[in-house]
Amino acid sequence: MQTTLELSKQTRQLGNSDMRLTAIGFGAWAIGGGDWQFSWGPQNDTDSVEAIQRALDLGINWIDTAAVYGLGHSEEVVAKALEGRSKKPYIFTKCGMVWSANRQIHSSLKRDSIRKEMEASLRRLRVDVVDLYQIHWPDPEPEIEEGWETLVKLQEEGKTHYIGVSNFSVAQMERVAKIAPITSLQPPYSMLNRSVEREILPYCEQHNVGVINYSPMVSGRYDGGARRCIS
Repeated sequence: MQTTLELSKQTRQLGNSDMRLTAIGFGAWAIGGGDWQFSWGPQNDTDSVEAIQRALDLGINWIDTAAVYGLGHSEEVVAKALEGRSKKPYIFTKCGMVWSANRQIHSSLKRDSIRKEMEASLRRLRVDVVDLYQIHWPDPEPEIEEGWETLVKLQEEGKTHYIGVSNFSVAQMERVAKIAPITSLQPPYSMLNRSVEREILPYCEQHNVGVINYSPMVSGRYDGGARRCIS
């Protein structure tokens, strides 16, 4: 059986991109902290920064976060961990889940909303461009074409190198693929949750859509910091 260290040094090309990712990446959901709706409980930012830096020192070359994780806080912690490092990892983030002044979360894939999210993510991450920008959920479903068209525009403007989706079905991927190719899909996948094997993984293989799976340990204690690149 391969060790985590061995996996961290293997690389795989992600879909139609030129990015070669280590088989394991750093998932930044949990480090958003405890003061939001979908939290994993309180976190110590110093510990989070040290965990990211240790992961990078061991060879991991990508970090997956989202604007909604900690209502922006996860992206800020990622930026802090990367401060002063000469060799930066690939940085992935997501859009489509926004929050109000009273910290209530709702979904929007409207053009103006996604543009505001992108600008806010760039500021928090302290970068000019992200490597992969993903629609977090296909919600509201009637807006997925508008959301995807907006990601295409952001890619054309140089705000993101590649664009992907998360939690999409085959039918939903087919809808947005008519507008522009999908670089990656992020679904839940584990030994206990293998539903994507029936239709989704074959579709991704056929259409050169890279797959980054989340919850590989089925939402176990450390799962909020785990991601796997499987194709």
